[in-house]
Amino acid sequence: MATIQWFPGHMAKAKREVSEKLKFVDIVFELVDARLPLSSRNPLLNQILQQKPRIILLNKADLADPKQTTQWIEYFKNQGITALAINAQESQGIKQIVPLAKEALKEKMARDKARGLKPQAIRAMILGIPNVGKSTLLNRLIGKKIAQTGNKPGVTKGQQWLKLGNELELLDTPGILWPKFDDEAIGMKLALTGAIKDQLLHLDDLTIYGLDFFARYYPGHIKTRYAFADESLLGGELIMQLSQGLGFRDDYDRACERIIHDIRQGKLGRFTLDRIEEVDYE
Repeated sequence: MATIQWFPGHMAKAKREVSEKLKFVDIVFELVDARLPLSSRNPLLNQILQQKPRIILLNKADLADPKQTTQWIEYFKNQGITALAINAQESQGIKQIVPLAKEALKEKMARDKARGLKPQAIRAMILGIPNVGKSTLLNRLIGKKIAQTGNKPGVTKGQQWLKLGNELELLDTPGILWPKFDDEAIGMKLALTGAIKDQLLHLDDLTIYGLDFFARYYPGHIKTRYAFADESLLGGELIMQLSQGLGFRDDYDRACERIIHDIRQGKLGRFTLDRIEEVDYE
């Protein structure tokens, strides 16, 4: 697979805006895909945020392997970062966000109180790569549909302040994605979860990657979803068999689209592509 180049102008602008607006917020909510706790993080963020307090929100936790999610939360905790598993679509975990933000900012709030300042709403910024669920999270936090949602990368274009009662004010920002993926596996993982445009990859390559992953880490899941599947088959041979079994005959592109859709929707079971046991702790 060729190195993926995808860094639209509005994302370069977003990076500048984040850097400029950072001084106006108390804390950053870094939204990642629970299936990709590392690969869906933007490596530029550490450089941009520096010492700014943050909470990592592992969204779409209902689609991720729960054992892996628990271990990832512990992993971030060991790095001194609070992490929380959420499912923005179903509002699961949402009510814990503000209390966690207050806990992270308790020293600042105590200093403000000692200086005689009136309690202010926490000002926060939600950051994440495209299609990780920022707009859905905003809608759940505010309690009404105020942010445009879409199931494709790059829906959010502008920047706006949103008020959540008297406790929280949110600055929504477009997703930022790094200029290129030097690691081919990261590109594949992002594509398999829908974080980057399908047109950037060959669907058969992506399908083979997904099927190989399930065969290795979740044996039996392919067979459970497609009763006619022979999991001993590899790559293109398995796609051909699935294409026949799904009634698509020789329309392999259509079969690939269906398989990728099934994986993204969790129809092959819950999974986590970034494996905690493979993390380099150095």
